[in-house]
Amino acid sequence: MSSESNVQSRVRLEAQSRGWRLWRNNRGAGQMASGNHVRYGLANDSKQLGDVLKSGDLIGWRPVVITPDMVGKCLAQFVSVECKGTDSRTDRGRLEAQQHWADLVNREGGYAVFVSEPEKL
Repeated sequence: MSSESNVQSRVRLEAQSRGWRLWRNNRGAGQMASGNHVRYGLANDSKQLGDVLKSGDLIGWRPVVITPDMVGKCLAQFVSVECKGTDSRTDRGRLEAQQHWADLVNREGGYAVFVSEPEKL
């Protein structure tokens, strides 16, 4: 059994070896000392949005070489990785919201995956 934290650490090492740049995407909400309410993390502008769209644990990019008909430049492709421990249990609503995010990223030309093993990147 691998915890989500263990999977995430191994995924980050594998991504680095591939030349990818990934950062932890903490999501949540809380109250500041001033009393102001703050939301943080991608796609967490409101509770309503956060209930249906949950961005991945790791966010960044991977280098993609564009084909010669596109001038041969290398571009950064947006990447979202949702890490799942082999021992993790995600409730259905959260899993659906995470899948909606992955579908959106992939539909718009990014690369979003769920992984429990770094090799699956």
